[in-house]
Amino acid sequence: MKLTEFDSNKKAVINAEDVVNKIEGCPETIVTCFSKKIINKAVEIYKPEVIGFVHNANGDIPFYKLNINGKRIGLIMSMVGAPAVVSQYEDLFVMGVKNILVFGTCGVLDKSIEDCSIIIPNKAVRDEGTSFHYAKSSDEIYVNSKALEKMIEYFNKRQIKYVSGKVWTTDGSYRETAKKVKKRKEENCICVDMECSAIAALAQFRNKDIGQFFYAADNLDSERWEPRSLISDVEDDMKTKILNIALELAEKLYL
Repeated sequence: MKLTEFDSNKKAVINAEDVVNKIEGCPETIVTCFSKKIINKAVEIYKPEVIGFVHNANGDIPFYKLNINGKRIGLIMSMVGAPAVVSQYEDLFVMGVKNILVFGTCGVLDKSIEDCSIIIPNKAVRDEGTSFHYAKSSDEIYVNSKALEKMIEYFNKRQIKYVSGKVWTTDGSYRETAKKVKKRKEENCICVDMECSAIAALAQFRNKDIGQFFYAADNLDSERWEPRSLISDVEDDMKTKILNIALELAEKLYL
């Protein structure tokens, strides 16, 4: 099976440093999410400086520098899907980034988890392909290995409600069948996403600090799929609050 052919050699035939240049004055810490709407809101609020772009065939993604309490924090929109986001983060590391805090939506496998509530993953089921190029073959991988305790401490101190548990990371967003959902619930997964396990493997392989958390969206723990805020603007104010939480958390973790 090809997914068992992990090679620990840090050098590949093509590497990010072969196509990407370092950015002078690049913030070492960045906050990122997958929602263009949230990134646009951050740009509207903080009026950041554009310091570069991540280039790809779908278009150029602006890389911003914010000044938060006199400290430099980077901001960029993450690409959706494990292969895309891992390649993007590889580029960012070459540009000068050392620490990443990423947040995004997830589907819940436990209907008691409320819409837009915070989820901190501590483990991920590796049901995607990218992570197997960055870590030996296994069913699961630890998430937030460097940041977990400090993240939990922050949310407790700020009295922000959260749950922590295992996430199911999958490449097949339209292949989350009832049978698979049932099996993942039996494996104690509380949510599902498309990038977490691959990002965790990247962090481990490159020895980088990448903190990850989710805000809950659609519910798969019901007879029929419940989209909740995934496809609506009903919780936009809450999502702006989550953006500000992420910026504050990044400052506490890394600056």
